[in-house]
Amino acid sequence: MIIHNLGLEDSILNQFILEVRDVQIQKDAMRFRRNIERIGEILGYELSKLLSFEERIIQTPLDKIKMSVPYDKLVLFAILRAGLPLHQGLLNYFDRAENAFISAYRHHKNNEDNFEIIIKYLASPSIQDKIVILADPMLATGKTLENTLNAIKENGIPKQIHIVSVIGSKTGVEYIQKVFPKNTHLWIGAIDDKLNEKSYIIPGLGDAGDLSYGVKI
Repeated sequence: MIIHNLGLEDSILNQFILEVRDVQIQKDAMRFRRNIERIGEILGYELSKLLSFEERIIQTPLDKIKMSVPYDKLVLFAILRAGLPLHQGLLNYFDRAENAFISAYRHHKNNEDNFEIIIKYLASPSIQDKIVILADPMLATGKTLENTLNAIKENGIPKQIHIVSVIGSKTGVEYIQKVFPKNTHLWIGAIDDKLNEKSYIIPGLGDAGDLSYGVKI
């Protein structure tokens, strides 16, 4: 796996990462969603540099010009529900992409710390020979992404996979390196040191789904 940790570079991305982490700014759910969306836009821009390009000639009002533009067929996967704002940020830039949606949630038996990832819903076009982009803001244990990978295999073999995340843990990153194809790319805003006993990223930012859309039962 090729890891692109953009948080190691000085850029405006770090301002948005700071704001989604800040417990005071998090109180504004609309701003939180918009910041996640903007992070998706930045990561999507960086990702676009690795797509396949072709030259096209277009006519302006004054003359013709040759330009290099991407031609890969993309499928954007939103991992519900936390992945929706990140997915929207990617869709803002890859507006011609096909879209897919998959539900994945943690099921804690008897409110114990241990949990399993359950997938109940998948709506996806064929991914055969296409570029798959998985939008999952929090890469904690990596199990959600692993289960997502297993679920989408029925829809074809992609040309390449790109994972887009806001924050991950070292444990999660190491785990997905083992289960995803070697030519997979991970685009991420920050990688934190550890997980707590409930497998939440520390320092992380909390529950991205709850912060975006409200606390669930």
